[in-house]
Amino acid sequence: MSHILLIIEIISGSLLALLILLQHRASGLSATFGGTGTAYVQRRGAEKVLFTLTVWMAVLFFVVAIAMMYM
Repeated sequence: MSHILLIIEIISGSLLALLILLQHRASGLSATFGGTGTAYVQRRGAEKVLFTLTVWMAVLFFVVAIAMMYM
């Protein structure tokens, strides 16, 4: 059982890192160096899907990490 959890954790961690890297925002610190300085932009389309997948992948990662701690 612990091997299965380890494989799930590796896969979910890799996918979480990939999803975080795919998200690109032109606000925040980049506004200091000439980017757009909008305070809030509503997520639409693919950006919303990426955000939702990132949240669910983070939840899965932490649930599996806690499950592995109790194994």
